[in-house]
Amino acid sequence: MKRILWLLIAALTTAVLYYVSRFWTFRLWPRDGLFGIEALRPQGGLVAQWLRGTDLAPFELLIWAIGAFLLLTALQKLYDLLNKPPE
Repeated sequence: MKRILWLLIAALTTAVLYYVSRFWTFRLWPRDGLFGIEALRPQGGLVAQWLRGTDLAPFELLIWAIGAFLLLTALQKLYDLLNKPPE
């Protein structure tokens, strides 16, 4: 059961990271956004949208990669913490 839960967490994390990146190409919901939330636009690319108009906009892919690395590291630490072998 734990394995299925962690596989679902990994799949959800993958989908979220993919959606936030510039590589999301699917348009799975209407133009007014997911659940009517305009910030969750169907074409993804949220990091670029968040950085638009700032000096960091050219570094959008690097910022996404660092954020993905930090998120995956935190999930690995959580997994290790919750699945310690018995002593």
